[in-house]
Amino acid sequence: MAELEGIYTIWLREMKRFVRYRSRILTSVVTPLLWLVIFGTGLGSAIRFGNVAGGYQAFIYPGIIGQTILFTAIFSGVSVIIDRQYGFLKEILVAPITRPSIVFGKAIGIGTAAVIQGIILLVLSFVVGVQMTPLIFIACTLLMIPISVGLAGVGLLIASFTDSMEGFNLIMSFVVLPMFLLSGALFPVSGLPMFLQAAVYLDPLTYGVDALRQIILGTGVIPLHISITVIMVFAAVMVFLSALMFTKKEQELM
Repeated sequence: MAELEGIYTIWLREMKRFVRYRSRILTSVVTPLLWLVIFGTGLGSAIRFGNVAGGYQAFIYPGIIGQTILFTAIFSGVSVIIDRQYGFLKEILVAPITRPSIVFGKAIGIGTAAVIQGIILLVLSFVVGVQMTPLIFIACTLLMIPISVGLAGVGLLIASFTDSMEGFNLIMSFVVLPMFLLSGALFPVSGLPMFLQAAVYLDPLTYGVDALRQIILGTGVIPLHISITVIMVFAAVMVFLSALMFTKKEQELM
């Protein structure tokens, strides 16, 4: 019960932090809409994209949802560095809760924030002319949970062995952009050169975007059950690794 209460408390703190930074919520919604409206319309008018009903805007819609989850989940890992710098992390470490539970509480808190922002984009599906049924909405929401938790684990893993905001942001620039660009969010992953296909299928976000695209648009290149399996395994592995690295790092600092 103490472990569950500790996990809940850490999750609640992450939720309060998320709600208080309203400008971040607004930015995380406006930015993907700009991608959909401006980038989708501009590039969609320049190319013929008849594979998906609704055109290029509808095609990139699941990818932009994946982008929003990616940016929110990974960048929220910086909270570990902030807590460490301001001494709040020391107070958590002396609490009667294991370090893996601390990481798990943060992961589900960050993941919940990312899912909320993904849900907002699901509600705004009419902007790009995508039909959103209750069944599709529920299926996408459930799918976004392991995607968000897994990506939150990536952010926490990086923050665990990074001591400064500058170092975190530097590493992020080498992680976030490649993950987004190689996920198939902006282009079909079929028909690519072999070396690029290898990179695409090594990107865990590829499976999340493709699964969302299959649920929302009914089209994809990876069997849905394989994508879901990869996403679930990815989430479990990243939370485990981040908990392991966090425990090792904090033991060295104490």
